[in-house]
Amino acid sequence: MPSSEIELNPVDFITVGTVGPKGQRVFHLQAGKEDMIVTLIIEKEQARALSEAIHELIDDLSSRYPDRTSSGLRDPNLELRDPLEPLFRVSQMGLGYDEDRDLIVLVAQELMSSSDEDDDDDDDAAGEEQPPEPEDTEPGIVRLWCNRAQMRALSDQAMSIVQSGRPDPRQNGRLVYYWT
Repeated sequence: MPSSEIELNPVDFITVGTVGPKGQRVFHLQAGKEDMIVTLIIEKEQARALSEAIHELIDDLSSRYPDRTSSGLRDPNLELRDPLEPLFRVSQMGLGYDEDRDLIVLVAQELMSSSDEDDDDDDDAAGEEQPPEPEDTEPGIVRLWCNRAQMRALSDQAMSIVQSGRPDPRQNGRLVYYWT
């Protein structure tokens, strides 16, 4: 499968949302520009960390560049949009800043699955050692360029979604026994 590299520069909207009941929610990071929508699957803790990192970055930018103001939200609707077809599951994310354009970039990298372990067992059983297949696939990369207002709204939305879950996420849908 060839790697994908997508850049939305700048996005019209960006949001975080979930699908499913509490305890079984799937977190999605979604952004769009014109008629293109990119949806990625993230973990709850990635949503929390992203929210905190954006908040810290924007606070730092506000103190370093107090005279710059953001043009605001292009689309204030923070709901997930259809079609909800995830491109990939995110392994890691990073934030960057373009000082000339006063835009923040969110870079998400695809989580690559490991090679099929079951195939190794079959090869050993046949008695023939197969040469390893070349690693020609690179992880997918998505770059989402946003203004400060969009990123602040994303940070607030992500934290709100994370906090709307179960009061004690350590329970994770498990039965907890109490003895007195």
